[in-house]
Amino acid sequence: MTEVVGPFRKSSYSYQEGNCVEIAATATGGRAVRDSKNPGGGPLLALSRESWTAFVAGAYDGEFGPVA
Repeated sequence: MTEVVGPFRKSSYSYQEGNCVEIAATATGGRAVRDSKNPGGGPLLALSRESWTAFVAGAYDGEFGPVA
């Protein structure tokens, strides 16, 4: 099980649409991601530090398409 050590946060941009995820640090230096509409009962996606770094780099480089 992933140990979440930081508070879950969401981007200030997320408040415009209401469809967002929340992200928190994990004990191993990775990140935990959850749906902000179901914070207590929904699934938790755990990413290693390396996976999170690759995801952020891909998003920054536009690998997932344009930002709407």
